[in-house]
Amino acid sequence: MSLANVSLMETVKKQFQFKMKAYIDAFSSLVGIQFIAILFSLAGNGGSSGGSSSGFIFHIKNYSADLVIVFTFIWILVTSITITTKPYRNQEFTFVTNRLSSSLSNIFFLLAASILGAITAVMSRFLIQCIAYFLFKEQLYATPLVTSEIMIGIVASLLYIFWISSIGYFIGALVQVHKMFAVLVPVIVVGSLFYDGFMQRDATLIGLFQFYFFESSLALFAIKVLVTTALFYLASMSILNRMEVRR
Repeated sequence: MSLANVSLMETVKKQFQFKMKAYIDAFSSLVGIQFIAILFSLAGNGGSSGGSSSGFIFHIKNYSADLVIVFTFIWILVTSITITTKPYRNQEFTFVTNRLSSSLSNIFFLLAASILGAITAVMSRFLIQCIAYFLFKEQLYATPLVTSEIMIGIVASLLYIFWISSIGYFIGALVQVHKMFAVLVPVIVVGSLFYDGFMQRDATLIGLFQFYFFESSLALFAIKVLVTTALFYLASMSILNRMEVRR
């Protein structure tokens, strides 16, 4: 049987549904890593401060979901690299498949994982505050959040997470072509930082970081991220399509 008798989208749909069940360990690891991040966040993000005034002694902690979001970035990077490895690829050959349908189903899986990661990471702020209030008896002062602000936070986090997933998928594709890339990519990243420091110029990676993370317009930020994400995924698909169907 070949894909000539089965529509591409139907194949992608079946593979996506399979991966949502087969890759349950990825979601389990998300729960674990976010739980660890929540524990660290209970110490207060950005440290703590205190002082005294008119005989009163005060101690201030800042509780936020920033650390949970950062840990979620790490999780999606590792997950996107992992699903390109041979054991994960071999699971797909119970289906009528090719490199295109495999990559598309992987992208949809990473999108679903990014959505879940973004929602749980942003909403973890309220869990952190509840733990601090009920267990640690902290006196909390927080600005009220409206639904629109929460949605903006989730959308922005989703864009970041999905963008990082495309980078991880691209790195994973390179590693599948040649194992040397597993060493070469970190060397290039670290080497570029040292080289820019040696040349006493602004670091290229920091400039790229500022290009994305310091964007004030959500619409412009979304365009930057989506275009970059699409390019990374297209490059990854092109690399994987050149590989043998199974090896």
